[in-house]
Amino acid sequence: MKRTTKRRAEKRVSLALQGGGSHGAFTWGVLDEILADGRLDIEAITGTSAGAMNAVVLAQGMLENGRDGARERLENFWFSISDSSALAPPVRSLLDQFFKGWNVDGSPVQVWLDFVTHYASPYEFNPLNINPLREHLLGVVDFEKVRACNEIALFVAATNVNTGHIAIFDRPQLTADHVLASACLPFAFQAVEIDGAPYWDGGYLGNPALFPLFYKTACPDIVIVQVNPIQREGTPRTAREIQNRLNEITFNGALLGELRAIDFVNRLVDSGKLSRDAYMRPFVHRIDGADPLKAFSSASRLSAAWTFLQELRDIGRAAAKSWLTAHYDDIGERGTLDLRMAFTTNGTARRSSP
Repeated sequence: MKRTTKRRAEKRVSLALQGGGSHGAFTWGVLDEILADGRLDIEAITGTSAGAMNAVVLAQGMLENGRDGARERLENFWFSISDSSALAPPVRSLLDQFFKGWNVDGSPVQVWLDFVTHYASPYEFNPLNINPLREHLLGVVDFEKVRACNEIALFVAATNVNTGHIAIFDRPQLTADHVLASACLPFAFQAVEIDGAPYWDGGYLGNPALFPLFYKTACPDIVIVQVNPIQREGTPRTAREIQNRLNEITFNGALLGELRAIDFVNRLVDSGKLSRDAYMRPFVHRIDGADPLKAFSSASRLSAAWTFLQELRDIGRAAAKSWLTAHYDDIGERGTLDLRMAFTTNGTARRSSP
């Protein structure tokens, strides 16, 4: 039975939600626990791919019925991902191919799809540009209402294919296309065109993008919900292992760069070389799903099995509960993520003055 949220929020945070396919169900669990706990007020959410989907679904639910409404909407959304029976047959077929057939590494369906996506473009094998995620989003999210919701600031990242620059779409302009652009893997789906410009997955340049929180929010506490492992032992040897690890490195690269920049500015502020009046000094925290999610294969990121999504949700709940127990008192006082340990090689930071 679900807990009903009764506590009154005592502290404010902004959330930064990574993308990672169905591993975004871990983030669902984190959000569910934060909402149920009730002590944190969410000022803003920046998200990419599955993180962007979680963000807009949460905002929709908050608008309807506060924290309990957000929890219900998130569950409905992830259940819809697992239940394709309501979709039209062509869409259901594509969903089965892209998601349910990829549950096990080395499966015949996965091998076939690997071959197709590497030697044919989505403009060739998906000429009708069918994207099943659109149906799920529109079935759960009323974007007109989300755009009018002033309670939570939203920032969704995508990659502009023409310029190679990151694009940040904020709440007043959001549509399903903006969220789909944030989740558009170019080997699987045609680029999403917005105002004549093509966009791909935002994870290439910001997974998630943190900088909007520095300029457009007042809250210094940023909680990163991370689903992609930064470190992984062992040398990849098969083509699949190499591609999987390359994807992890690529989709963490921009985040590590931003953490490095935050650490540098924080040290300048702490040393008095930059004014606290002119520069925000962020308190960065992380709820880390990377280690527990290492147990699941990369192919599982495209699994839509309900039992699997529930398992990830429960792992996320446990991680958030543990983090709140350990670090709630730190919110508003200090960051709990060792930034230099997060971005330096082998976890060894070189101590130097700013």
